[in-house]
Amino acid sequence: MKVIFMGTPDFSVGTLEALIGAGHEVVLVVTQPDKPKGRGGKMQYTPVKEAAVAHGIPVFQPVKIREPEAVEELRKYNADIMVDIAFGQILPKEILDMTPYGCINVHASLLPSYRGAAPIQWAVINGDKVSGVTTMQMNEGLDTGDMIMKTEVPLSEDETGGSLHDKLAEAGAKLCVETLKALEDKTATWEVQGESPTAYAKMLDKKLGDIDWSRSAKSIECLIRGLNPWPSAYTDWNGKVMKIWEAGVLDENTDAKPGTIVKVEKDSFSVQTGDGLLKVLALQIPGKKRMEADAFLRGYQIETGCELSSQMIKNC
Repeated sequence: MKVIFMGTPDFSVGTLEALIGAGHEVVLVVTQPDKPKGRGGKMQYTPVKEAAVAHGIPVFQPVKIREPEAVEELRKYNADIMVDIAFGQILPKEILDMTPYGCINVHASLLPSYRGAAPIQWAVINGDKVSGVTTMQMNEGLDTGDMIMKTEVPLSEDETGGSLHDKLAEAGAKLCVETLKALEDKTATWEVQGESPTAYAKMLDKKLGDIDWSRSAKSIECLIRGLNPWPSAYTDWNGKVMKIWEAGVLDENTDAKPGTIVKVEKDSFSVQTGDGLLKVLALQIPGKKRMEADAFLRGYQIETGCELSSQMIKNC
């Protein structure tokens, strides 16, 4: 097939590579505009643009895809199909209906669950046992198009947002190739989505990582894993932001206020939550790299009775 590929982040690159490897002719790559990065403000290619340039594929970077000039640019390529995976802009009906096979989206959840911008991380945050990828025929709604194919991906007990991202990117690339083959062979079937059983997977922001110690230890541990590597879960310690990268859950409780450190051992320290203890195993403080808790405890003094919270630390 002649494909116009739309995507922007790392998650999209594997699917682009898979389509090329399967023999499809990617006639154009559409991605978000370059952005300045770092202190020098040097313009940075998107990951998808880097891949496209490496393969010698033309790249189009419209500020607004729905502008008439952008729509006409796409029309020039006479593509058979468009594939959209994390492009980052909403496509108007004029584009969705432009090619014979329409526009296929690769979405990182088992739709209709987790429609929205951050389905990968929310699956981990919510403690799901299974996630997956869905290909769908795009319509004008937000992730509401008819489903074509699905593949399930189980979550491991130590799954993070980062590790699940990589698993689903690989699964999505394979599923996209299978979907295009089914479309070509006329064996594809479509299923209308029902109501979503989950909340909208809203975009992540740094405020989400501010740990509320009144929540259960298990929910906090899931939050820590879901926000790893970005934006990270954090708390305040001695007036400093302490990022927590790894933790365990102890089915124990004390009479201490949630957020209070109640146990300090050689390789960890445990914090009372709203239900259970959170055993901190790896962390990071300003100016330092991530470290295991035992290394932290060798260099810094931390005592039982210290209160961690989203406010300035007291009683430490």
